[in-house]
Amino acid sequence: ARRSLASPVVSGVLCPCGSPRAAGAGAGTGTEGGGSGGGSAGSCGRSLCEASEQDRRLRALFQKLDVNRDGALCIHDLAVGLGRLGLHRTELDLLKIVKAGDKDLDGQLDFEEFVHYLQDHEKKLRLVFKSLDKKNDGRIDAQEIVQSLRDLGVKISEQQAEKILKSMDKNGTMTIDWNEWRDYHLLHPVENIPEIILYWKHSTIFDVGENLTVPDEFTVEERQTGMWWRHLVAGGGAGAVSRTCTAPLDRLKVLMQVHASRSNNMCIIGGFTQMIREGGTRSLWRGNGINVLKIAPESAIKFMAYEQIKRFIGTDQEMLRIHERLLAGSLAGAIAQSSIYPMEVLKTRMALRKTGQYSGMLDCAKNILSKEGMAAFYKGYIPNMLGIIPYAGIDLAVYETLKNTWLQRYAVNSADPGVFVLLACGTISSTCGQLASYPLALVRTRMQAQASVEGAPEVTMRGLFKHILKTEGAFGLYRGLAPNFMKVIPAVSISYVVYENLKMTLGVESR
Repeated sequence: ARRSLASPVVSGVLCPCGSPRAAGAGAGTGTEGGGSGGGSAGSCGRSLCEASEQDRRLRALFQKLDVNRDGALCIHDLAVGLGRLGLHRTELDLLKIVKAGDKDLDGQLDFEEFVHYLQDHEKKLRLVFKSLDKKNDGRIDAQEIVQSLRDLGVKISEQQAEKILKSMDKNGTMTIDWNEWRDYHLLHPVENIPEIILYWKHSTIFDVGENLTVPDEFTVEERQTGMWWRHLVAGGGAGAVSRTCTAPLDRLKVLMQVHASRSNNMCIIGGFTQMIREGGTRSLWRGNGINVLKIAPESAIKFMAYEQIKRFIGTDQEMLRIHERLLAGSLAGAIAQSSIYPMEVLKTRMALRKTGQYSGMLDCAKNILSKEGMAAFYKGYIPNMLGIIPYAGIDLAVYETLKNTWLQRYAVNSADPGVFVLLACGTISSTCGQLASYPLALVRTRMQAQASVEGAPEVTMRGLFKHILKTEGAFGLYRGLAPNFMKVIPAVSISYVVYENLKMTLGVESR
């Protein structure tokens, strides 16, 4: 067992009363039961937790680790400093600590970055401790470790759980209290926290008709036990139901993107009336069949590509950082979109078809191939690929910002945000992503539709942008935005409800 950093270095740094301190004042939350007289103050009375005293303790720890006295901690400082304190970490562990706290990207931690790292890291450790403490008695025993790992799909014996306990148990009680847990892990990177990953799945759950989001992270246990494919199947089923329920709004969006202009100002009610008059109520769902069919191949290709790219740029055992996730997710999205793009063109053509124009999807595909050639199946490919970056990037950035804000402000006993917060975060991030990429989506749709007009001149992305701006102004790039946004909330809500029900059917336990 490794010696703890607790006595007396880290324990002296943390707040004795166990309540959160203000940013910059300390290292997060603690319950220093061992401190004399510390138990009498329930909620961090300033008499016990003066900011100046916390600052002094943190600076003392910082100075112990800053072996070359240059006012910053590099990997060498941490290796030597922690080694002197009896805490030995691998170079990879130390690199993760520096990366996690290095805000200005200079390869080392100044005092402010060091404090911020401790605060953020201890917050995460608190969430994990609370999730393991099934009996809610402030201690973790072997049975609780066995149960928690079983919830994640990992089966271990009680003897194996006791070995885990012994590595952290300082007083020989065969239980771990918060102090022991925190002191063992505080300066040890815990990147891949299963609780947060499990509760905050995003792209797997929410389907708003565009599959351009960065794939969700799955825990190592989910991948090893095969739970990942059940999540993907549940997500695919949820997407199929969600897209079918919101298909009339999606078809109206396509019609407005292609046909609406200053001279033909199509409104929502007028658009629905026109569709029903032309083809009856069933015509509202034109193009939905191919839109549902493409979910399975696109999701499967995207997931496999994402996992391979992760192995190339990182490791499949750890959670990628935000910019790495964006890179891997965007590349995986580009690969998936390239693979199924002809289905995207078919979806647009089927949505725009008139009654009796095609007998079905295959007839439409044959017609395009015979009259326009194979190249027609890749009309609008470039704006579609370019749209992946703003959509995926903004969706991921907004979602992660909202998630981290909630975790830091409101997560006390669990990382579970509840249904309302999860739906709200998903809706806001998806809306922002769509808004950013919408002009490219509109140009893509017009290019996909353009070839269906016989004798029409070939259009380029640049030429189409210029034409729209010249004839319709900037507003012309957002035709169809209203029905597109109208479908976001029902799409997110329906996909979430169906996803949760399918999870239960497939035997994925909700936690």
